[in-house]
Amino acid sequence: MSDQQPPKPPLEKKPAKGGQSPQQKGPNWRVMILFTLAIGVLVAAYMSTAQKSGKEIDFAAFRKSYEKGQVVNPAEIPAVKKVREELAGKPQPEIQKAEAEVMKELQVMPTDQLQFVTKDTNTSGQLKGVRDVTEYRDLKAEPELQSFRVVLNTNLQQAEYDRLLSDKSVPLQIVSEISQGGDSVSGSLQDLRKWMAFDEVIFGGDKGLKLYKTSSSNDAVLEGTRKVYPLLADAKPQYERFKVDINLFKLPDEDVALVNNIARNKQESNTMGFILMQIFPILLIVAVLFFLFRFQMKNAGKGAMNFGKSKAKLLAQDKGRVTFKDVAGISEAKEELYEIVDFLKAPKKFEKLGANIPKGVLMVGPPGTGKTLLARAIAGEAEVPFFSISGSDFVEMFVGVGASRVRDMFEQGKKSAPCIIFVDEIDAVGRHRGHGMGGGHDEREQTLNALLVEMDGFDARSGVIIIAATNRPDVLDPALLRPGRFDRQVRVSLPDVKGREQILGVHAKKVKISSEVDLGVIARGTPGFSGAELANLLNEAALLAARTGKKEISNAELEEARDKVRWGRERRSLALSDKEKENTAYHEAGHAILNILLEHTDPLHKVTIIPRGPSLGMAMFLPTEDKFSYRRLEMIDQLCVAMGGRVAEEIMFGNPTNGAMGDIRQATSMARSMVCEWGMSDELGMIEYKSSDAGEFYGGGSKDYSEETARKIDFEIKSFIDGAYQRAMDLLTENREALDRIAKALLEYETLNGKQITDLLYKGEMSNPPSSPTPPEPPVAPESAEATPKKPTDDKEDDDPLAGEVVGAPA
Repeated sequence: MSDQQPPKPPLEKKPAKGGQSPQQKGPNWRVMILFTLAIGVLVAAYMSTAQKSGKEIDFAAFRKSYEKGQVVNPAEIPAVKKVREELAGKPQPEIQKAEAEVMKELQVMPTDQLQFVTKDTNTSGQLKGVRDVTEYRDLKAEPELQSFRVVLNTNLQQAEYDRLLSDKSVPLQIVSEISQGGDSVSGSLQDLRKWMAFDEVIFGGDKGLKLYKTSSSNDAVLEGTRKVYPLLADAKPQYERFKVDINLFKLPDEDVALVNNIARNKQESNTMGFILMQIFPILLIVAVLFFLFRFQMKNAGKGAMNFGKSKAKLLAQDKGRVTFKDVAGISEAKEELYEIVDFLKAPKKFEKLGANIPKGVLMVGPPGTGKTLLARAIAGEAEVPFFSISGSDFVEMFVGVGASRVRDMFEQGKKSAPCIIFVDEIDAVGRHRGHGMGGGHDEREQTLNALLVEMDGFDARSGVIIIAATNRPDVLDPALLRPGRFDRQVRVSLPDVKGREQILGVHAKKVKISSEVDLGVIARGTPGFSGAELANLLNEAALLAARTGKKEISNAELEEARDKVRWGRERRSLALSDKEKENTAYHEAGHAILNILLEHTDPLHKVTIIPRGPSLGMAMFLPTEDKFSYRRLEMIDQLCVAMGGRVAEEIMFGNPTNGAMGDIRQATSMARSMVCEWGMSDELGMIEYKSSDAGEFYGGGSKDYSEETARKIDFEIKSFIDGAYQRAMDLLTENREALDRIAKALLEYETLNGKQITDLLYKGEMSNPPSSPTPPEPPVAPESAEATPKKPTDDKEDDDPLAGEVVGAPA
């Protein structure tokens, strides 16, 4: 690599012809102009049939206005007729101009004649016109009563005759001869309709309207009394436009005849609007599909022609920069990776000795240990282009696309060499070949083959360093892990106590912590926590402090957050009966007593009967130091502690529950590992007895030992469990009084720490008892109520037999 050039800054992309550069942001004027034109076309289409403003009324109101005589023709308005009479003999344009001015003052137009406007059909439309809404009568004055009579023919005017009898309930009297009426005012049927519309006709009583009809002819007469109001002298005419939506099919025959007689039919055409309304939904669907397809193709590789291009992103070095100073707790991993950064910054120092930098570095570790954060720190430290991509970005449903993207990714890296390419979750594309049902020619294996060739094939690309991360190195293909491809594996393990303190220090800079808090104590109390869990611990503590109104985080919030992250949140809303609480108290007291009495156990942290996480109660143990190996005596004592809950229930109640299901599962798994994997059985010796899962996919596995050995294994496992059970029974029987004391104290205070439990066991009383029962948590936003289970189920404990930190009565 003696001819290696200094790092080149990535070239800026030129804007495409007629487009904008990626850095430029602004409105797309072409789209906006087209959109404006489309809106303009729609407005023009509808403006062609824009209807004049007018008050919407129903047909009954229109009929009443017509019967009152309020529906007028603009040319027959008195003020207009007066102008026409005054200008008689003048030129017609002058007369029309004068009439228009009067109509404008009255807010009417010459075209506002009563007309029935239809569009697409002749049976439905709008009845439009003008009506006089002026009240000319003085309704406050005392009306004058006036008798009237109206003559009608029941044969010719059958509809009016029937309506008076049915709707108005006018009484009918059959007479032999029609009277002459005397002093009554004679009126027509039209006058009667008008008087009735104005509510001037009296109905009912002696003066009410009556109908007299002869039995021998069709002649009839209506006699009644109306209220005549005096007219106002200063009434000013007021006119308003109106429109009535009608369908002739739904109107009675007499109303249809009325419309046909008084209204002028007018047909309006809206061809352009009709066409647009028909094709607009289709155009809208086509536009939506076009933009969705375009968006999908852009996401797949910036356009249909670039579908096979790499989706690797070039990280900006100035935004959100993370360096090695921001990564704590994994000093060995940082040292190995800083070697690569140092080589990229000063390659001549290594070239003098003939050293070559590894082509690929694989970071391996459990989830949450900081692999991706470490990659971001490399990007922040290295002054070279840094490309980031996920393993799943290579895999597509189309065959050959993943391989094409791999080749394009290395092509981009070669143009920017020296550079770093980070592949996160590489197990998505680098799985062992030939272990699937699809044969050796599926898309994932072709992508892996392309990756192997690009990393170390005939056309080796120098200057491109691959850094990958995974938490499943066991599934990776061996060809990917050989020297020349991933030359170095960097293990990013769970942090030790010193590393946890450093990680807490990094995250503590972002929150307000009380000066009395010692992060070293918190680090010692969180064995097995990953970096992500420690960050979550501080965040949960900050949330708890904010909910209680505190201005800084204290030890109480940190301890509660630690318990919440490790064991789950307290579920005080879970309603438990007194019998359930008593059973849980004795169960947890059994675990706690055995944990204190036995020599090879972790210190007791606290015991609680408050439901937390999946359990109804817990006995929590915290080791004083990080443990990487467990001894046989520790395993035997842990088995005994696991039996403590079930044994305590049997001693106290004689009727055990299924609450020890999780304890039994944990103890069985631990005993099986002791016999089959760790060589802790005197009978079977130091031999691994493990079933093979190779045939599990086809319906069952195979065992590497005989049936006789299987019986011995079962016997040894049962021997370990029975021994632990009997040992727990003897110890708890000897300490029966202490068992009762601790259980009653748990029922009273709900939560006790390890020191208080120890005092109750050895002294019979607590030297520092809790001041009051555990207070409830502060109110939070309402959540959905949790249903109380009818029967307790198993707690969700870790399948790892060494994870014996929680032994509790399951929820």
